[in-house]
Amino acid sequence: ARHEKADDDDAAAVLELLEGAREQLAGVFPRKPEDVTAVVLHSSLVTLYLAQPALPLITIATAPAGRRYLAGWCSPGEIHVLAPRLLELRASAVPGSREMAMLGPATLYTQLVIAANNRGLPPPLKPTKLLRYARWAWLTAGASQYFSGQTAFARPAIARRLREGREPSFPPGIRDAALLGGSVFDLLAREHGSHAAIALAYTPLRGDPRAALRDAFDGRSVMNTAGAWRAHLARLAEQR
Repeated sequence: ARHEKADDDDAAAVLELLEGAREQLAGVFPRKPEDVTAVVLHSSLVTLYLAQPALPLITIATAPAGRRYLAGWCSPGEIHVLAPRLLELRASAVPGSREMAMLGPATLYTQLVIAANNRGLPPPLKPTKLLRYARWAWLTAGASQYFSGQTAFARPAIARRLREGREPSFPPGIRDAALLGGSVFDLLAREHGSHAAIALAYTPLRGDPRAALRDAFDGRSVMNTAGAWRAHLARLAEQR
């Protein structure tokens, strides 16, 4: 880990968190990322955005309810994330927000693991593939959220999102991928088991995402699955 002296203790805690994530994911995904993954803890958004210039663009495109959880990004062999003391400051006072924010480093590491197993997923996020990423952001973000455990704490933020703005599209567009992507995997696992969620994480990023979802949900029409998903979001938002 690379960090400021003030973050010594937090850096140790982040490495412990990532080691736990590594052990857990090893039982789900056979390939692991690079042998050495550098973790850079940033003391400001400025240095984070300079290191990962795609992140501010994605943040602007994201609905307000999910922006506070976009506190990092990853490159092959590297995780760039705000230091835990800043992650805690970004969390809201509602239950689950702090837990979701503090799991940010584990979610980014999970993205690296899933990308090592599904080479079509970023990182790297190349400029020539931004359009494809926008169509499939729900899968990249959703798989990382779900398999890192972050989705379990997203209920208050989901409730806020459902109160604000228009109804989310299905699958979630780039505006909602950072917050709602994990709920797609959560619904799939509840209906068809964790093996179905794992299979969806391996989906090649080609063709129509709606076709991939139709296959994942055992041939059910996308319209019917969209209805089931919106009902699932409403249930999550109501739980306390």
